[in-house]
Amino acid sequence: MKGKKTVITALNGLLTHEMSAADQYFIHSRMYQDWGLEELYERMKHEQEEELDHAAKIIERVLFLEGFPDVASRAKLKIGKDVTSMIKNDLSYEMFVQKELVKVIALCEKEGDYVTRQMLLGLLEDTEEDHLYWCEKQLGLIEKMGLDNYIQSKMS
Repeated sequence: MKGKKTVITALNGLLTHEMSAADQYFIHSRMYQDWGLEELYERMKHEQEEELDHAAKIIERVLFLEGFPDVASRAKLKIGKDVTSMIKNDLSYEMFVQKELVKVIALCEKEGDYVTRQMLLGLLEDTEEDHLYWCEKQLGLIEKMGLDNYIQSKMS
């Protein structure tokens, strides 16, 4: 089914962000693992897998719309140097992706591509209710219990 070029281009933009987030979460997860923070490692590994699942859905949709998925492009990564900066960088990127998803959902509505819109609503829900919420919660815990106690609670 031939899709609208505007939608395919916007989907490729989202694909760049999902792949970039997966890369950022990959390195963050391995840093957590290296530091012995197994709970954070497992969580970021889960987030990386979820971003790759989002990317797969976008790729499938672009192909269905007879477009070519751009899997090579990446946004600049923000790799943290410590636990707090890593979580803040992840939160910042997820907030950016959330805004981009909202824009593309509106574009799909305007272009009459309701199936793509529906698929993106699922990604938006994951973004808001899973990772954004988790990052905000972790930063709140760090503030409430202190960084040292937080880190101790995340060790293996």
